[in-house]
Amino acid sequence: QEQLVESGGGLVQTGGSLRLSCAPSGGTFSSYGMGWFRQAPGKDRELVGRIGLRNGIASYVDSVNGRFTISIDNAKTAASLQMNKLTPEDTGVYYCATQKALGSPFDSWGQGTQVTVSS
Repeated sequence: QEQLVESGGGLVQTGGSLRLSCAPSGGTFSSYGMGWFRQAPGKDRELVGRIGLRNGIASYVDSVNGRFTISIDNAKTAASLQMNKLTPEDTGVYYCATQKALGSPFDSWGQGTQVTVSS
């Protein structure tokens, strides 16, 4: 497992943008894939999107597709989640997590960062 450190949450108005970052404490990502998850109050944690750390290909759930973008730097030292056109429904605690292989569980998690979108 690798330790992940997140940053970048905060409070934003509807329609605004935020950028979250996730970095491995060991310097570079050593896993196969990375996902961003969120958990809204009273709801289960859900996968927002994921990216292959080797091919850089990202995919998203329908509710954020076209508004959120996951990227990773060429050196694989940090990943980001760019969130645009935010709505109150995007409010929650956001987590990054990594998986060792395609289809394997996400078993390394960041500490979570709060995102609050006001109406």
